[in-house]
Amino acid sequence: MTLFRPCIDLHAGQVKQIVGGSLRDDGAGLRTNFVAEHGAAWFAARYRADGLTGGHVIKLGPGNDEAARAALAAWPEGLHLGGGITIDNAAGWLNAGAQKVIVTTWLFPEGRFAPERLAALVAAIGRERLVVDLSCRRRVEGGWYVAIERWQTVTDLELSAETLGSIGRSCSEFLIHAADVEGLCCGIDGELVQRLGQWSPIPCCYAGGARHLDDFTAVDTLSAGRVDLTVGSALDLFGGDGVRYADAVAWNRARTATTA
Repeated sequence: MTLFRPCIDLHAGQVKQIVGGSLRDDGAGLRTNFVAEHGAAWFAARYRADGLTGGHVIKLGPGNDEAARAALAAWPEGLHLGGGITIDNAAGWLNAGAQKVIVTTWLFPEGRFAPERLAALVAAIGRERLVVDLSCRRRVEGGWYVAIERWQTVTDLELSAETLGSIGRSCSEFLIHAADVEGLCCGIDGELVQRLGQWSPIPCCYAGGARHLDDFTAVDTLSAGRVDLTVGSALDLFGGDGVRYADAVAWNRARTATTA
């Protein structure tokens, strides 16, 4: 069954909602939808109080470690942590309170997938503590390809049943942003959601373009309940007017009640 997953996106130490693909190292062209008055710990405590599991904290660039640690301290073992994760710091973030770590760019040295790095990370922290981020962009000629480095670099790795099946043996979950629609509140990439439901052998969370509660139903239907959904800029908690946070919490409670 499709569930709502919460998020905390951090940029320069603040909780923000940023249009996907606009974040660059030089700061040029950055498009921000929302900057929170509350810190990361406030959001983490809110999610904990409302029983929202499997949420992710993403560090978008430098200057976010203190905020990330505050969020993890507010909900130890309740959140996944991503952004700059490597084999050298993964265990440290788990010790700091992350339930799982999310890795992406480090697996793609020079833009090419390195399965030996994935194997080394699994050996270091274990498959169950690892989420692989396969966020992607759609190429003009068709298909979705993994995008790294804040979605600026499109790699040679195409999403497919074979790709997800192979990598899925070395992690416990996928996180996949549709970077082309992330932060735009223009609707989900329904075709991608459907494919993820068919291809992913493990739990998978989709993000990108969600704009109203109907998208929850759409993801549930298109993926046959096999893909979860994150909502960012459209959520009233982040200044949006498309989805009420209270309704998202109610969605989860209704869904989990039917399986209790």
